[in-house]
Amino acid sequence: VSMISWIQKYFQQHFRIIFAVLLALIIVSFVFTIGASGGIGHAERGAIERPFFGANLASASDAQRVSGDAQLSVFISYGMSNVDGEQLQQYALQRFAAIAIANRLHIPTPSDVELKQHLRGLRAFQGQTGEFDPALYSKFRDSLKGNNRLRESEVFRVMADDYRAELVQKLFAGPGYVLASDVRKQLAAADTQWALAIASIPAASHNPTITPTETDLAKYYADNKFRYEIPPHFSGYAISFDAAAYLPKVKVTDEEIRRYYNTHKARFTPAPKDPKAPVDEVAAFESVKANVETALRQERAGRLAVNDASDFTIHLDDKKATQASLPDLAGARGLALKPLKPFVRGQVIAELGGTADLSNEAFKLSHDRFFSDALSVPSGAVVLVWKETIPSRAPELNEVRSKVTVDYLATERRTRFVELGKTLRSGIEARLKSGQNFGPAAEAAAAAAGVKVELRTPAAFSLRQPPRDLPYAVFGTLESLEKGKVSEMVIADEKGVIVFAAEKNLPAMDDSAPAFIEARTQLARMSGNTTGGAVMSELVERELKASTPVQP
Repeated sequence: VSMISWIQKYFQQHFRIIFAVLLALIIVSFVFTIGASGGIGHAERGAIERPFFGANLASASDAQRVSGDAQLSVFISYGMSNVDGEQLQQYALQRFAAIAIANRLHIPTPSDVELKQHLRGLRAFQGQTGEFDPALYSKFRDSLKGNNRLRESEVFRVMADDYRAELVQKLFAGPGYVLASDVRKQLAAADTQWALAIASIPAASHNPTITPTETDLAKYYADNKFRYEIPPHFSGYAISFDAAAYLPKVKVTDEEIRRYYNTHKARFTPAPKDPKAPVDEVAAFESVKANVETALRQERAGRLAVNDASDFTIHLDDKKATQASLPDLAGARGLALKPLKPFVRGQVIAELGGTADLSNEAFKLSHDRFFSDALSVPSGAVVLVWKETIPSRAPELNEVRSKVTVDYLATERRTRFVELGKTLRSGIEARLKSGQNFGPAAEAAAAAAGVKVELRTPAAFSLRQPPRDLPYAVFGTLESLEKGKVSEMVIADEKGVIVFAAEKNLPAMDDSAPAFIEARTQLARMSGNTTGGAVMSELVERELKASTPVQP
């Protein structure tokens, strides 16, 4: 799907933002930071060139022009000031390619009448009703007066280019082809009127007694052994540099304490209950000064610990340390290797605290690089030393019996709940045939199975305007559900849902009906946009591939 279509759809679904707010955002953040992938965003690199439809993407100025115009285009056209960087980059490349093709085809710039008509259709200037709002446009024009960063001439240049790019997009899209059967399917899905009765069975009300045998557990474990594989573990040591040992070396002045407080005020002073009430800054500082000083001294002691740890790793490099010699080199400096309990990648190391990043650093070590750089931890700093990486293995059943048992019981409960759904459906269908209504039939079937049931009958609706509180699982049952039929039970949100179609009234399918013509037009437009977007993407991809520098 073309980027233009994507942006239109995304805006319609997610954005109803006051234009004045967007305008403020774009004025503040108009300087566009060029991305670093896909051809846009490389800094000036001497004689290297990346030709792209007449521009050089290796040139910072050309890349800025391609990207900056695209961002302004998105803002003007759709009222969006923040778009995902990758999506914006794709849009920028496709837009620039379309403009270059418009130049080759000698598509003229729009007349005043054409540009005015184009402007009136832009999302950014439409009010809550979707119609052109002159007040929004007037505010935008007023904001450009005296604005040195966003001039009116640039705005109209980008608008004119967008108009021409849109003509190229329509040319590639073509008329759009759609079968009458596709239109009828679309209409049936969107406009069929449903009257439903819904039975929800809480999974918690179904609690069968399950006693697994040794054979059951063994078979379940054999079938799911991959789920219990023990991942690789790091085995090694830590050489710690305790920040507390450096505290006596740390000296701070009152000025430094006050500066630290001003920088981290929210950390030491709770927000006032009444923001408008006057605050005695001197008294507030004095009340927490001791805590601020302690925090500052601890932070600086931590830095000293990291520095010493870094010096130690440099010393190890200088001495060409080996795994055998490292303990003696550490001992000569009064340091000791503390054994660590083996841990897996991404695990917080209990003895050291900190974050999972620490264990990730440990897994970078090996026989070839057996000690880490200095790493900061809550207590100061640490250097990790590799002993071995314990490989992954499949445990014996007895090692993971408790977990296997829990998983087996959960799986078996779900399996039996699914079987219960089949039983309930059959029971409901039999009672419906005997003349019962759906509600009493569902209650009787649930009572026979020993489970609870919750009934509801929402007002008639179509999928074009469905009830907001309808369980999502219901929608999945409607595709194959016929009038007077009962759906299979669908499990979602810890409930089983069974749906009965009391009424199903299809819309008119006459090819000449206004609804049919409108649906056909929409589907044709979507089909054309998909084709046009695919063609434009292919052109951009080929152009980028042709100019990709050959790596030595």
